[in-house]
Amino acid sequence: METTRPLGRSGIEVSALGFGCWAIGGEWQAADGQPLGWGKVDDEESVRAVRRALDLGVTFFDTADTYGAGHSERVLGRALGKRRADVVVATKWGNVFDEETRTLTGGDDSPAYLRRALTASLRRLGTDYVDLYQFHLSDADPDQAALLRDACEELVREGLIRAYAWSTDDPARAAVFAEGPHCAAVQHALNVLTDAPAMLTLCEEAGLASINRSPLAMGLLSGKRRDRQPLEAGDIRSRPPAWLRGFGDGSGADPEWLARVDALRDVLTSEGRTPAQGALAWLWARSTRTVPIPGFRSVAQAEENAGALEKGALTAAQLTEVDRLLGR
Repeated sequence: METTRPLGRSGIEVSALGFGCWAIGGEWQAADGQPLGWGKVDDEESVRAVRRALDLGVTFFDTADTYGAGHSERVLGRALGKRRADVVVATKWGNVFDEETRTLTGGDDSPAYLRRALTASLRRLGTDYVDLYQFHLSDADPDQAALLRDACEELVREGLIRAYAWSTDDPARAAVFAEGPHCAAVQHALNVLTDAPAMLTLCEEAGLASINRSPLAMGLLSGKRRDRQPLEAGDIRSRPPAWLRGFGDGSGADPEWLARVDALRDVLTSEGRTPAQGALAWLWARSTRTVPIPGFRSVAQAEENAGALEKGALTAAQLTEVDRLLGR
């Protein structure tokens, strides 16, 4: 398997594995106190983990302005430092938040906010351009999104961004952005437990990269979660919002989902892979357009995720076996 992949039709090359920077943003919350982060985080360890990933060949880092209410962007910017030019940085806009209280306060899909948000992200990241700028309101109005797509084209002309994308699980919405010449990708949920055939078809037809969030199913596919294992209070999985599947009532991982993971264990751990590496290998085999972005909070996780690159993709026979085991 090639260890790099094209970022859609942008002409930008990225490592086949990206790193998702949600967790390193630390704790933040919704207005009602719902946790939106992954619990406490050690910034120095996060910086070491990003730098270790760079040394291991990872060149694509995906964050968002709202992760940790600006904190993830600051940590990533600090970690990259003088190596900014060696990497492809993706961030997102659309959510409105209060940095002081680390609280999500709403959303804004206006073109005016788009520019303000980008200016703030550039400042936090310590850079003068973003490689991939992604709209973060997954169910925004498609007509309004068309205006934002055109505004993004203007930002490309100004050299402030190189390409753009929509983070959405709706292929019809993604197709609206895909009409723009500098739309390069769609970010959507995809993992071995939750396939997205319609979105992958759109990526194929429109020449987009498929950036896969939740590639390890929020940790279910790491092989480390146990039935009803408790979660710390600041972890989003302790009070899961409706879209977060596999953690049921918040008392830990859902036994039914863990049973599916167990059924796949032999296939995913083939060729000496860890379960997480096997889950990433499935994504690479599923389509040549996929770029999974697993999260990380430590050097050890960075090393394990990056280690999947040298093991490569699953075989076609293994893909078929996975579908059989899951009854697909």
